[in-house]
Amino acid sequence: MKAMFLYTNSVERNLPYRSVWHTFIVFAASFVLLTLCFGLKESLGDLVEMGRDLAFIIATFFIYFKLIYFHWYADGLDEIIDELEACHQWLREGPGSAEARTVRRWHYIVMFVMIMVWSFFIGVFVILLNTTPLWVAQQNLPLHTIYPFEWHSKSKHPIAHGISYLTQAVTLSYVLVWLLIMEGMSVSIYFEITCAIKMLCIEFRHVTEKCHGNVELLRREIDRLIGLHQKILRILDRTNEVFHGTLKMQVIANFFLVSLSVFEALISRKDLKVAFQFGVLMLLTLGHLSMWCKFGDIMSQESLDIAQAAFEAYDPTSGCSGVKRDLCLIIKRAQNPMQMVSSPFPPFNLIKYTAILKQCYSILTLLLKTMD
Repeated sequence: MKAMFLYTNSVERNLPYRSVWHTFIVFAASFVLLTLCFGLKESLGDLVEMGRDLAFIIATFFIYFKLIYFHWYADGLDEIIDELEACHQWLREGPGSAEARTVRRWHYIVMFVMIMVWSFFIGVFVILLNTTPLWVAQQNLPLHTIYPFEWHSKSKHPIAHGISYLTQAVTLSYVLVWLLIMEGMSVSIYFEITCAIKMLCIEFRHVTEKCHGNVELLRREIDRLIGLHQKILRILDRTNEVFHGTLKMQVIANFFLVSLSVFEALISRKDLKVAFQFGVLMLLTLGHLSMWCKFGDIMSQESLDIAQAAFEAYDPTSGCSGVKRDLCLIIKRAQNPMQMVSSPFPPFNLIKYTAILKQCYSILTLLLKTMD
């Protein structure tokens, strides 16, 4: 994002021309969103065109919201990244180091593959979006928009139309690449917290082996691991605080996009081309939502393993009552899973994912019965 000049923390904003560029991008996104809303007026009465316009309005508003939101919370992102980096200094060499390196390598591969897959789909989507006027006769621009003075009309204003086409193509490509990077970074932050939880469990399981019966060393190691556990909890709370707005917006936007795409695909089932377009939108939306819910579910499940790992660290022969008390406290606290959550919405996990799908199905059934 720094290479794209769109990382809006206080340091970047103070660099020459950065603030002007940020303002320009926000203005360009605002203009696209506004013209999309005007374009919706032409689609009223045609369910398919209106559904397509509504889908792009919701998606564009989601991106626009993130642009504005992280303009104010980029410094919070820096704090979280610095704290996660500091977590690596808490881990020490010893028994379990080989297992820890394997887990870290696996987490890195998962994130790398996920980013590559999403980059491929975003690239295909950008190409299809920018070439829409070439294979959709009734559309002159990548997005169905209405400009002042009919600048969108190719026959009346060919030069203005060309500028509008270029502006839309460049702006959409730019913000979609930014969105891909931002989503990847956001998910990777939660996945790094999951990795830190996994490292904590590994350390707990090998702490007795590491201390070789030395009570004082065991006391210090348990205190260090308890401190690491507290630090992970603070990082998670801070992360949920920074991402609270975008998590809420993701639930709302994905809910409406899934409901809309399934509804449009069903009413257009006789037109395979249109049904396929909305089917792809549905899969992309479900993929985006399932990604967040799956990573949230993994983090919650891994956090429950802390209790078992702390129990395995219990050594009845140590004779240190303070260590036993601390282990009991951390086992009790670990009974409550760490969650990716934004109040008042429920936490992001596969149970919530299923609940959203059920709610979408209920609304879809109601709409179809109303139309019948």
